This record gives sequence, structure tokens and C-alpha cells, in this order.
Amino acid sequence: MYKKIDQKDIDFLLTILDKEDVVIGDDINEDYAHDELAGEIKYPEVLVFVHSTEQVSKIMKYAYENNIPVTPRGQGTGLSGASVALYGGIMLCLTKMDKILELDEENLTLTVEPGVLLMTIAQYVEEHDLFYPPDPGEKSAAIGGNINTNAGGMRAVKYGVTRDYVRGLECVLPNGEVINVGGKVVKNSSGYSIKDLVVGSEGQLAIVTKAILKLLPLPKKAISLLIPFPDLALAIDTVPKIIKSKSIPTAIEFMEREAIVGAEEFLGKKFPDNSSNAYLLLKFDGNSTEEIEREYENVAKLCLECGAYDVLIADTDERNESIWSARGAFLEAFKASSEIDECDVVVPRDKVAEFVRFTHDIQPEVGLRIKSFGHAGDGNLHVYPHKDDLDDKTWHERLNKAFDLMFAKARELHGEVSGEHGVGYAKSPYFVESKNETYINLLKGIKSAFDPKNILNPGKLYN
Repeated sequence: MYKKIDQKDIDFLLTILDKEDVVIGDDINEDYAHDELAGEIKYPEVLVFVHSTEQVSKIMKYAYENNIPVTPRGQGTGLSGASVALYGGIMLCLTKMDKILELDEENLTLTVEPGVLLMTIAQYVEEHDLFYPPDPGEKSAAIGGNINTNAGGMRAVKYGVTRDYVRGLECVLPNGEVINVGGKVVKNSSGYSIKDLVVGSEGQLAIVTKAILKLLPLPKKAISLLIPFPDLALAIDTVPKIIKSKSIPTAIEFMEREAIVGAEEFLGKKFPDNSSNAYLLLKFDGNSTEEIEREYENVAKLCLECGAYDVLIADTDERNESIWSARGAFLEAFKASSEIDECDVVVPRDKVAEFVRFTHDIQPEVGLRIKSFGHAGDGNLHVYPHKDDLDDKTWHERLNKAFDLMFAKARELHGEVSGEHGVGYAKSPYFVESKNETYINLLKGIKSAFDPKNILNPGKLYN
């Protein structure tokens, strides 16, 4: 189907790139054979580190003419296998394209290359009293990966997701042509939004080589509320009422005692409260303490009326840090205790509790420990089956059964297979099963329009 890399191809790459930026065969580190999912191990035949749009363009033109598959790669922090070279070929790593190109304070935009880290962006704009709202949990991810998965994070309740903050993109098409879509304009009704097709396309339609990001003025204050409830169902049932109250928090997270205990052990420090098995964690931001207090007082009263045990206000840096460091450590704590896999379904907000209960109920049936946490404010759950001491064969059999049940339940609740980590190859069968033939054929038609030879990141989403 695809051409295998030979010496002629390597010689061509060396005319474009320095020798140290071309890594061949057995010299390729295993890290580039998987992402954080750590599932299927597939090596590219050649790994290249690019430094410019021109290099990307030349490589794609050559790959297109010679029918060589190309897998774009950033930091490799994904959890769905989207950046794994399933068909070998060229892995095109963009981590060295890591320049911040322009801060435009008049238009509130930041122009960056795709290898710039999310935490670098956050720190840089904050130094200028500005704010980039998307806040995925993995701060060491590159912005190119965030764009390609339309990453969300905890602040999505109030501020939205990555797509809402991408104003413009420079992209290299599979045939090597360079296009610019969108720009610094605030609104645009000029034809199809190619930009919004590329955002969330998991590197299947084009390679992002530059992004213009929308910024906001930096909120001056933030206060968190930790709210213990008698049980998770009561906590989750309160979330739609919070949203309807018009006092919109920046974040609404849910957490259970089991996840908190794991985080305590991992961090070596205690969580500020141990009165309950279920919590909501809310954050409010604004420009003054008085403004934030007006917002959270209404919500605090509402939560108590809905059965919360208490409302703990994290109005000191120490308490705030202790709560959010625990929340941020859930995934690392799970990974430290066992090999895990992830189901990051999204369901309607009022169905979150039902889905979490379902994951509890199926544990005896599938023979796996299953832990979860998530974004109650937007219905995005992060559910983690644990391997523990199972052998590989038993683990995969039980994991597949658990996934079959969980993704079927998500469909039943009118949810989707991924809330923010993408489909990749790991969730492809479940994604296809959740859509009808007309929908999948439409996706294939879009892919064919961009990439008629199917050389760019093949084997993901639906194939």
C-alpha cells in the first residue's frame, strides 16, 4: 500500500535537514513508538525533527509524490494513540518549532509555532497581564497537539475549549502546499471554516505550523470552593442548578474519596477535608474579591440547600494549592499504582452521576478496579480501569469488555466517545460504532478532499 523508506528517501531528507535531525531505524527511541497511552508499539521507519514551515512543506511534497505515510508528532502526551506511526514511514516531529512569534496586545492575540508548550504560553501571557484560558491537565503538551485534539480542561465550563481560542492557522497540506486559514479578525462569515475543520482533526487533514491564539485580560483574583456531599449522585445533581443560577464558575470538578486517597499517597500530604466520599470542586475568577464573593455566595447557598454538608472556601494560597495539587495528581497517582487505560467519554451534564454509578456497578462483572474523576461542569469523565497484577492476556480481555460496556452506556446516554483526548486508533472502533454510515462517509469525503492518497496520519479515527 505505502512505499517503504529506502536510502534514496534518507538521502533526500538529509538535503533538507541536518544529520542530527534525521534518526533511522534502530536508533529511534522507543518513546516515539507510542504515546502516553503506551498501548500498541509501532516504530516509524525514520524520525525527523523539523525547524520551519518550509522544511515541513518540502517533506510533505516528497512524501505525497512517493506515497510515503507521515505521522505528525508533538510531545507525545496523547492518550488515544493519535501520534503513533501505525504504517511506519516518516514521523515528523514538530517539537523544535517552539518559538513565540508575536504578542499583539492591540488585537489580544499570540502567534506561536506548534511546538510551544502550553505551560510556556500560560506563563508568557500572564507576564503581560493576559490570559490563555484552555487548561488541559497535561501542561507539558505542545499547543499543536492541543489544537489537533481540540483540548479542553477544567476551565471549559466558563471559557470554552481550544477551538474557541484559535483565530488563525498556517497549515501544510498533505501535498506540501501551505495555506493560511482564519486570522486576527474577531468574526468571519466568509465561506466554510477550514480552520475549524483542522482543529480537532488529529493531524489527518493538515500539519499546523503556526497558530494565532485569542487571549483575554488576566483575571486578578481566583477563589475555590470545596463542597462535600453525602454521595456523588447528590453532588452531580446539583451541577445543572449551579449552571442555571447564572453564577458560572470557571471550573466544576467532581471527585471521590478513592481518588483523593490515591493522590494523598502519591503527593505525601493530606487533603484539606475528609468528611465525605464525594466532592464538588469549584473555582471562581474575576477582577476583585468582592466580585467573586457575589458570585460564589449564591452558589454556596444553593449547594447547602441541595444537601451539601458544608462549603469550604479556599481563600488562601496554601489551601488553594493543597486542593488543586491533589486534583492535578489524580492521573499520576493512578499511573503510579498500576498500569491503566482511559475512557474519556462525555455525556450530558445530568447523566454524569448515572455513568459513574454504572462504572462502579460493572467492576465485579469485568473483574477490574475502575476509578474516575472529571469535569462535572461539561460532562467530560476520565475513567481508568486498572490492570493491577493481571497478566497481559487477561488484562486485555477484561479491558475490552469494560470498554464495550462503557462506550455502549455513553451512546445510550447520548454521549460521545471522547470529550477531549481524541479518538486516535484506540477509540476508533467505538467511534465508528457510534456513528451511522452517512456520517462516516462524510468524514471520509472530507479526508479525501484534503488527502486523496491518505498519507497523513493514516489508521486513525475511522480507518
